[in-house]
Amino acid sequence: MNKLITILILLIFGVTNAQTTISGKVTNAKNEPINGANVYLEGTYDGATTNEDGEFNFTTEETGTQTLVISFMSFETKSISKDVSEMNQLIIKLREDVESLDAVVLSAGTFEANDNSKVSVLKPLDVVTTASALGDFVGALQTLPGTSNVSEDGRLFVRGGNADETQIFIDGIRVFTPYTPSPNNSPTRGRYSPFFFDGITFSTGGYSSEYGQALSSVLLLNTIDEPIQEKTDIGIMSVGATLGNTQKWEKSSLSFNVSYINLGPYLEVFEDRNDWQTPYSSAQGETVFRQKLDNGMLKFYAAFDTSNFELTQEDINYENGIDFKLNNSNFYLNTSYKGVLGANWTMTTGLSYTYAKNKLGIEASDIDGTENSAHIKLKLKKRFHSRFKLSFGAEQFVTDYKENFMDNTLDETYGYDNNITAGFAEADIIFSKKLALKVGMRADYSSIFKSAEVAPRAALAYKASKNGQFSLAYGNFFQNPNSEILKFNQDLRAEKTSHYILNYQYVNDGKIFRAEAYRKDYDNLIKYDTEFVQYDSNFNNTGDGYAQGLDFFWRDNTSIKNVDYWLSYSYLDTERNYKNFETSAQPNYATNHNLSVVGKYWIDGWKSQVGLAYSFSSGRPYTNPNTNQLLGEKTKSFNSLSLNWAYLLDQQKILYFSVNNVLGFKNINGYQYSNTPDFNGQYNRSAIKPAADQFFFVGFFWTISEDKQDNQLDNL
Repeated sequence: MNKLITILILLIFGVTNAQTTISGKVTNAKNEPINGANVYLEGTYDGATTNEDGEFNFTTEETGTQTLVISFMSFETKSISKDVSEMNQLIIKLREDVESLDAVVLSAGTFEANDNSKVSVLKPLDVVTTASALGDFVGALQTLPGTSNVSEDGRLFVRGGNADETQIFIDGIRVFTPYTPSPNNSPTRGRYSPFFFDGITFSTGGYSSEYGQALSSVLLLNTIDEPIQEKTDIGIMSVGATLGNTQKWEKSSLSFNVSYINLGPYLEVFEDRNDWQTPYSSAQGETVFRQKLDNGMLKFYAAFDTSNFELTQEDINYENGIDFKLNNSNFYLNTSYKGVLGANWTMTTGLSYTYAKNKLGIEASDIDGTENSAHIKLKLKKRFHSRFKLSFGAEQFVTDYKENFMDNTLDETYGYDNNITAGFAEADIIFSKKLALKVGMRADYSSIFKSAEVAPRAALAYKASKNGQFSLAYGNFFQNPNSEILKFNQDLRAEKTSHYILNYQYVNDGKIFRAEAYRKDYDNLIKYDTEFVQYDSNFNNTGDGYAQGLDFFWRDNTSIKNVDYWLSYSYLDTERNYKNFETSAQPNYATNHNLSVVGKYWIDGWKSQVGLAYSFSSGRPYTNPNTNQLLGEKTKSFNSLSLNWAYLLDQQKILYFSVNNVLGFKNINGYQYSNTPDFNGQYNRSAIKPAADQFFFVGFFWTISEDKQDNQLDNL
């Protein structure tokens, strides 16, 4: 009997101990209760949900050390490991999830064009359907604030910087020769088709310390990781033809695109102001191979193009004009890898090689230039947790440039070799969903100058409301002089800018508004004492300057059914004392006011998308030798209205029309003055006009795909 009583007492005692009560209260960082948080013991079914006071209470039969998990949407999941007997009347604070969709993002100086971005100013579709862009991503980016309209050039001029101050990267690796050659007063185009890219980041200032050798801006192009399906794309255009194909396998894919352009037939119908002996023609090809590995992605990207033309261009100093011919060939190879190393480490690495050859003829002078360039890069990133990430890396730039100049009296070869070794480190510190900081440092050592430059950079973002946030950015940026300078003189140093940026961004239900103020200070700019850069010029680094202004952007794709539009405006105040300037002045490519209006409308009944793009720029400075004032006068304002129409003949066939400057505005890019005065002592002039006031384009595009639904609307 005594034994039975003892056993009953032990059983009762055991049952009593098995039922342990776990209780507590869950709050946020402001001690406000969280209603509906999930609280449970890991690996069991024991748990509860917090009430409106944030309190929870449940019992468990588990004993010893256990893990209590507390989770709630938009907050970081928290785990507590201790003996269950100590899990009573707990006070638990959850921190906001800094990686949620409504968290703050660093936006100062940066525009995204990416379907996967938290905040995307443009989509990949926009880059190629903007009416004025003619399928060129650079043309689409020129509708964004911060860019100046230099219509006869076609490259990116950003916030008072010339086009050489913007660098382009593919999958993080440098592109040394990103633009195709073109005659004077005819805009160039980017060499690379939007067909291969699904992400574009355009930074107008304050960019990451990962990127160097760019004074004003960087443009990052990311190739598609994985195509959706196999397909073939065929295009027949008024200026040529294109053919593309994509093949997919289980863990790999291959895409290619080739095109041929010849302006000869077009110029037979629409003559321009040039006297062509050989109209512009080019052949281009691109391919990308992707291979999925166990822990990452390996990509091979290659592109080549060749172009050729000869023409006689008007010149006020030559009655019969100037004979100008060019033959160019370019090859670019890019290999990149991004993968996971384990323990929250990732690695990104890659290398590129560029071969570019130019054969230029100007009257009796022949100029042959050859460039071999390479870029190799390694970047490591460690994610310690969602609130702290550290990245660092190193890279090497190698350039070998040679140029031979020959005419009736001279046969000389110029050139240079330069290696730039760089290292960078950067930390992302996320204090909360409302506050984030990025701070970094970059150092570049140039073998040609035998000197190193150190550039600190930082960006801070604060979320002031549900839909609005402020960002600040500061940084120093260095860039070596371009080949036109270094081929004659290497006893120089890197040019420098300092960026200061204040940004406000509002995003809500398909609407985005951005306002940005900035200041850029230039130092160590190159000066020389001749009219043009030439072998006997005397060079130094005593130039300086500034650029400051305001940028505004508004986009809305929800207020009006089937209508998507954006507006951008930039005010720029800038002066420089560089090149052969005798004093500080506004450069001739810079315009004080730039306005763009872009609209797109889908018409269901017509199975069509129609679009328009209007561009306005205030007058550009030019020097009138009759006044002896450097860049003291300005041209009339620039205006252009472009229209396009994409009509779906069926789901996979598109007929496409576009016309640039449909109203035929007579724009003037500047004036050329005679070298000698007339008998009255006045220098005569002629207007520098675009080669053509308008450009017409017609194309038929046919896609053959597995699902019979895909089309090339996103490539037009």
